[in-house]
Amino acid sequence: MSADPTQTLAFDTSCHLFDGCGFPAPGLHSFLFEPIAGDTDGLYFNKPMLLALLGSILVVGFFWAAFRKPQVVPGKLQMIAEAGYDFVRTGIVYQTIGKREGEKYVPLAVSLFFFIWMMNIWSIVPIASFPVTSIIAYPLVLAVIVYITWVSITFKRHGFVGFFKNVTGYDKSLGAVLPLSMTIEFFSNLLVRPFTHAVRLFANMFAGHTLLLLFTIASWYMLNGIGIAYSAVSFVMVIVMTAFELFIQAVQAYVFVLLTCTFIQGALAENH
Repeated sequence: MSADPTQTLAFDTSCHLFDGCGFPAPGLHSFLFEPIAGDTDGLYFNKPMLLALLGSILVVGFFWAAFRKPQVVPGKLQMIAEAGYDFVRTGIVYQTIGKREGEKYVPLAVSLFFFIWMMNIWSIVPIASFPVTSIIAYPLVLAVIVYITWVSITFKRHGFVGFFKNVTGYDKSLGAVLPLSMTIEFFSNLLVRPFTHAVRLFANMFAGHTLLLLFTIASWYMLNGIGIAYSAVSFVMVIVMTAFELFIQAVQAYVFVLLTCTFIQGALAENH
């Protein structure tokens, strides 16, 4: 192994199958990075932070370039931006919340969708090769933003008593099981919801990146002697997993925003 085990794909490139060295399997060390600036004892700036910053700039820059001078007959860039915006607006927000109530939440949904998608896509971009959302802190912050939005909307729409009924699923027709049902709903909505919302995105991207690393490292490790045949199979899996990750990256952005809209719809509804 290399002297710096904290870098993704950091392993001894001279180590191959039958050389007497063990397989440098990916692990938690593959998700740790030395600071680009600063130091580990204080504030620092590392690769995932850089990718998150660049991703934000790219998303904002793309939509700014597309809509800074909108045309009645859109150009190619504006057409692509409009298609993406309309997909989120009509395909997620309107379908979940409704057109009348949902219009004001379209900017939030569009921002979340394209930011998350960009953070995911970094996984298959050469040099970057890392999905920012595979670090739990990033999905967690986004989930907290959604959580605060949901709580605020519920309080504003229903007041304190209505909020309590909404988050506990109060329904007197449940009879004797009502206290148990309310307790479960209370903990599920106020404590478990933001955690599961974040973990769903994090876990999928963490697992996907680990598999990509596994097959990529294996392709190089087995590139020796009769191991070349196994290396070829592993390399094919790298291609397959990359294509699969492209699909999963978009799906996870979609699911995160869909759940966000579902939470907002629940906050706006008269009955939880």
